Parts: sequence; C-alpha cells; structure tokens
Amino acid sequence: QVQLVESGGGSVQAGGSLRLSCAASGVTWRNCMGWFRQAPGKEREGVAHINRSNRITTYADSVKGRFTISQDNAKNTIYLQMSSLQPEDTALYYCAAGPYGSDCARITYAYWGQGTQVTVSS
Repeated sequence: QVQLVESGGGSVQAGGSLRLSCAASGVTWRNCMGWFRQAPGKEREGVAHINRSNRITTYADSVKGRFTISQDNAKNTIYLQMSSLQPEDTALYYCAAGPYGSDCARITYAYWGQGTQVTVSS
C-alpha cells in the first residue's frame, strides 16, 4: 500500500524559500515521483518529476532554475526545494507516485498525498 505524506508548506514573502518533503511508503526504487500544484480556480499542473532509478529530473518551465526536486533513498523521501518564490507560486502542493516510465513527466500518477499549502505574499 502506497502512502505519501507531505510537509513543509507555509507562508513566505516573495523572494523567499521553502522546502517541501514527501515521506513515501510502499514506493519502490523504480517508481516515478513528482510534485504537482493546484491554485484556486486553476487546473492542477506538474511542477517537477524525478525518475527514482536514474535520478533524471524534469521541471515545468515556470519553475526551472528556481525549484529543485531531489530524493533521499535511505529515508524514502523526496524533496522540493523552492527558491525565489513569487505570489503566482501560491497553491496546494501535492506529492505523487506512479509506475516506472522513461519520462516521468508523461506518465499517469496513481497515488497522491493530501497536499501542503504554500502561500507567497508580495
């Protein structure tokens, strides 16, 4: 059984940083994992993805150069380091896990955490 628990959200001023964590259980080293976000009135969008087996990462254009996804296999945890945050980054951020795929940005994610809120004020 896959369980994903996010933490690390909060409120920050524009230009600030936050690190989100996702503690995963029931996820293997072959799984794709990713961070998604959904702002009020908007569709959910993929933010960053990581292939746990080869560590290849992909990012949405809107966060490239500002966000970094990483993993700690010993802790079975993935992270999203967010820097230079802007008000448009305000959203509920979700961690997700999916099957193995050569492009983790294109697979269908089957397992989702409960989300953690990130609010950036100007």
